[in-house]
Amino acid sequence: MIKFLDLKSQYKSIKSEINKEIRNTLNKSNFVLGPEVEKFEKNFASAHGSKNGIAVNSGTSALHIALVAENIGRGDEVITVPMTFTATIASIIYTGAKPVLVDVDKKTCTIDVKKIEQKITKKTKAIIPVHLYGQPANMDPILALAKKYDLIVIEDCAQAHLGKYKNKFVGNIGNYGCFSFYPGKNLGAYGEGGIVITNDKNKSEKIRMLRDWGQEGKYNHVMLGFNYRMDGIQGAILNVKLKYLNEWTNKRRIIAKKYEKMLKKSNIKFCLENKLTKHVYHIFSIFHHDRDQLKNYLTKFGIQTGLHYPVPIHLQKAYRKFGIYGRNGDFPVSEFIANNQLSLPIYPELNIKSLKVVVDKIKEFNEI
Repeated sequence: MIKFLDLKSQYKSIKSEINKEIRNTLNKSNFVLGPEVEKFEKNFASAHGSKNGIAVNSGTSALHIALVAENIGRGDEVITVPMTFTATIASIIYTGAKPVLVDVDKKTCTIDVKKIEQKITKKTKAIIPVHLYGQPANMDPILALAKKYDLIVIEDCAQAHLGKYKNKFVGNIGNYGCFSFYPGKNLGAYGEGGIVITNDKNKSEKIRMLRDWGQEGKYNHVMLGFNYRMDGIQGAILNVKLKYLNEWTNKRRIIAKKYEKMLKKSNIKFCLENKLTKHVYHIFSIFHHDRDQLKNYLTKFGIQTGLHYPVPIHLQKAYRKFGIYGRNGDFPVSEFIANNQLSLPIYPELNIKSLKVVVDKIKEFNEI
């Protein structure tokens, strides 16, 4: 069996450190927020070149709370993409605002910056570029439009920890960077978790209050807030894992380049790394016209794969009543990705022998 993701092997490699920190947290009874979370906030923000980090209980909460901090709500519009995980869209709808969709670029799989301006109206308040699969979006044109129209930029960095655009870390390019620590992410908790990073001290203080019931001191509620706090144990775990993130990221990049080199002559298309970016390969995507058959073929030989994402946002029934449910053909690039994309196994512990098996079976399928 070649797993799509092997979290067990990762845990074994750092087991003693993880267990020690969990025991310390339990012994101190720092169950919600606390010093472990504070330490992680500082370390993670610093790792991305940002002045402030506010840890929360999920990447969804991070996006939602950044929007709330900017008073975005009913009657407002937020521009984002139809090729993303549902949390990007849900966080906008939670505020009462309307998501406005812009298709992605076929080469990079991130927002097509040439199509953004035509979607900007007097109601537009923010843009959420999604760094899909670990590939940073083309940020300079987005920042230029944000400046021209006085818009907030909230980076969805859920899949892009330590990703870079022009040598600047994602999350530290727009007004806010929102990250997820879902277990399968490049930096994953042992449960749920997320963080908002920002260089705006005042907004960071507002978000810190919003995540903890809008409190300014215990039981002094100065605004309507949320129960979005990070658990102390997750903070302790993430602090240990953060030390290894750069090493793990480099290993992912090596594996991705080997895939590309070994599959180059197989008529396989990839989501190409933008020359301006450092792709961190949370997902290694290929595109194949017989995607479902290829997936089944690989499964037959014990090779796990994934789909990210088989139904684009504008075709999801959940969003029918929110004004973004559309038709086939509305966003052709996102629909192409949905119908042809396949995620191959990629994680730091994946060995070259297993990688070669995956490649050989793909080539074998193409010859049938």
